[in-house]
Amino acid sequence: MEFVEFNKIARLSRNCVVTEKIDGTNASITITDTGEFLVGSRTRWITPEDDNYGFARWAHVNKEELLKLGPGQHFGEWWGLGIQRNYGVKEKRFSLFNTARWSDDAIRPACCSVVPVLYSGLFDPVMINETIGTLRDLGSAAAPGFMKPEGIVIWHEAARIFFKKTIEKDEVPKSQK
Repeated sequence: MEFVEFNKIARLSRNCVVTEKIDGTNASITITDTGEFLVGSRTRWITPEDDNYGFARWAHVNKEELLKLGPGQHFGEWWGLGIQRNYGVKEKRFSLFNTARWSDDAIRPACCSVVPVLYSGLFDPVMINETIGTLRDLGSAAAPGFMKPEGIVIWHEAARIFFKKTIEKDEVPKSQK
């Protein structure tokens, strides 16, 4: 029998980045090393003919600008008009998740935004609760003035894992909401 090593355990008291959890639909742009351009939802490849809320059509219209993302998989949220909460905006938007890479407007494709960073620092449950309380009280950072934001996403750098916390019914599984 082959020996299976026990995984190293990440320390909880390490850096994390907390962003607004935007209620739209997960979307991705994949650019291969050979320049192939693919568009996806959370679970499948999509095309303008077999789309997800118009994301594939938008991506192909903006392909030249999106190619500036470079090789790799680029995940984000497709949100706004006609998608989930709508956020009171009159258009659809694509917000990238990788805030460390894409926060600089000068290098990010002009057709993309980035999810808003609400906190960055040591993981602290008190700070997490304060951050979600501020979001609840002040409204969306992605769409200022929208007072029904969904919640937050926590990226724990040491564990390399995402967690989410919603403002309403966080303790209830999504399948039971």
